[in-house]
Amino acid sequence: MGVVLMFGGQMPIIKVGRMAGQFAKPRSDPFEEKNGVTLPSYRGDNINGDSFDEKARVPDPHRMIRAYCQSVATLNLLRAFATGGYAAMQRVTQWNLDFTEHSEQGDRYQELAHRVDEAMGFMAAAGLTVGHPIMTTTEFWTSHECFLLPYEQALTREDSTTGLYYDCSAHMLWVGEHTRQLDGAHVEFLRGVANPLGIKVSDKMDPSELVRLSEILNPRNKPGRITVIVRMGAENVRVKLPHLIRAVRRAGQIVTWVSDPMHGNTIKAPCGLKTRSFDAIRAEVRAFFDVHDQEGSYPGGVHLEMTGQNATECVGGARTITYNDLSSRSHTHCDPRLNASQSLELAFIIAERLRKRRLASRHTLASN
Repeated sequence: MGVVLMFGGQMPIIKVGRMAGQFAKPRSDPFEEKNGVTLPSYRGDNINGDSFDEKARVPDPHRMIRAYCQSVATLNLLRAFATGGYAAMQRVTQWNLDFTEHSEQGDRYQELAHRVDEAMGFMAAAGLTVGHPIMTTTEFWTSHECFLLPYEQALTREDSTTGLYYDCSAHMLWVGEHTRQLDGAHVEFLRGVANPLGIKVSDKMDPSELVRLSEILNPRNKPGRITVIVRMGAENVRVKLPHLIRAVRRAGQIVTWVSDPMHGNTIKAPCGLKTRSFDAIRAEVRAFFDVHDQEGSYPGGVHLEMTGQNATECVGGARTITYNDLSSRSHTHCDPRLNASQSLELAFIIAERLRKRRLASRHTLASN
């Protein structure tokens, strides 16, 4: 996806993964009921288990240690992939796309990959070495919601060179609907660490509250400190997002706007499984870009939930997953994710939007 967006947008893409630490799960309902039996909700693997039995749902603090060990292993694997040559641009045609083969998205990716390959060949012929670290490695950052404070506090360290405190459980942390209260413990904790921070906002967010929250978390208005992650549903984005953008602009605050088209579009299928519609996800991304075009602001990124597995968890897309397909390959413990084909399809849609925006900007500059 990063290659598709970088090539289409002709701009650097910062890759952040919600992994190696996202083990706690805020739940709207504290209890879950099945067949007349009521148990505490599953709250993530570092709190309790997802099996629907009384023993599994008892919180166990030892799970935090297991979560830490698994996070370390995941980070080591990511580091190996990012710096060990696997992410080299010369390998762009070799990256595993097994189950997008013989599909429209797979064909489009292979066409783009061959164009990148040709550009690499031209650079080598011109004497620009493909052995440079920027061509053989990639940067990959980790992120998760700051939810379970005992875990986050235990991994907070002081930088001896600057005196600043960093939460070392992730590069970037965010607060969400359950954790962004102005006088809450999570905001107070994040106020004291120097990590880049995210604020997830739904259609319930009041513009003045967003401004106040940004002031608390970023009193010096440091660029790059605050990312506002918008999750509202397509129609709500068109109505609510302009007011947030205008309020932040009036306050003179510097933030990065990111679209999360996943969480505002979760529905329950007739079979009882949670799912998301690809059409609704695409519509929210388009609405996000439309609003920023209208407001003269900048769409800074997208936050997606996806898997490399050939999963059938979100309906729709070029391969037309239906409600009847959901139970065949649903692997998620919590929320439904886009599969590789759907993710690539969305990446091409976003890349085309970035390309049009870039060309329009060039046209405006040429006119002036």
